[in-house]
Amino acid sequence: MKLISWNVNGIRAIEKKGFADYVQAQDADVYCIQEIKAMPEQVPESLRTIPGYETWWNSAERKGYSGTGILSRVEPKSVQFGFGNPDFDQEGRTLIMDFDSFVLYNIYFPNGGANDDRLKFKLDFYELFHQHVLDQVRQDRQVVVCGDFNTAHKAIDLARPEPNRKVSGFLPVECAFLDRFVDSGFIDTFREFNQDPEQYTWWDMKSRARDRNVGWRLDYFFINSAMKNRLDKAFIQPEIMGSDHCPVGLDIQTDG
Repeated sequence: MKLISWNVNGIRAIEKKGFADYVQAQDADVYCIQEIKAMPEQVPESLRTIPGYETWWNSAERKGYSGTGILSRVEPKSVQFGFGNPDFDQEGRTLIMDFDSFVLYNIYFPNGGANDDRLKFKLDFYELFHQHVLDQVRQDRQVVVCGDFNTAHKAIDLARPEPNRKVSGFLPVECAFLDRFVDSGFIDTFREFNQDPEQYTWWDMKSRARDRNVGWRLDYFFINSAMKNRLDKAFIQPEIMGSDHCPVGLDIQTDG
């Protein structure tokens, strides 16, 4: 089963850049999309009716902001929009799908850079998410988590770690959460296959950082440790343009 995650930085913008062609060319089973910046009725018809795929959209209450979507040609057992907590669900950041053999979390995690309140919101969101996935594991469910975490985990995951240690996205408290997340039994799938530096998924557009590959790895696929024997491949697609992020992907066995 092939899954792809991509922060598209606007579903209407990416549609004009050939997103439907990308979906057909990649031939993935599931596409998880973050930062759609649209209400469901504003999603272009060409993306709501891609042959072979059913779509789900979780929009923020605030128009033109945040939001997530999933395109799947595999019928889920159930779909959950958010965590069931109004304080965190109003921004449309979470879609949870039960595929029976695993539970998929598609999440656009908050950015903590605006002010101290938003940093606290981000950290509180992390904690709520963490407890939610741990509850699934305690019920003997297997879990896949993907999306834009808005944090580079380690120094290898951004081009300029030292100047950014006081910047949200690489603050010690944010990196410490990812440490605890991994220590609680979750695997960074990309690093199972690739330990090389200069592997990034986001580049600042204003400074044309992508041209120089001065980037950050903010987008991930994690699985819980019980799924490790089902992991076939994890990858980044920096050659795919259209957003300030690039897609990341995962191949897993449907049975394990």
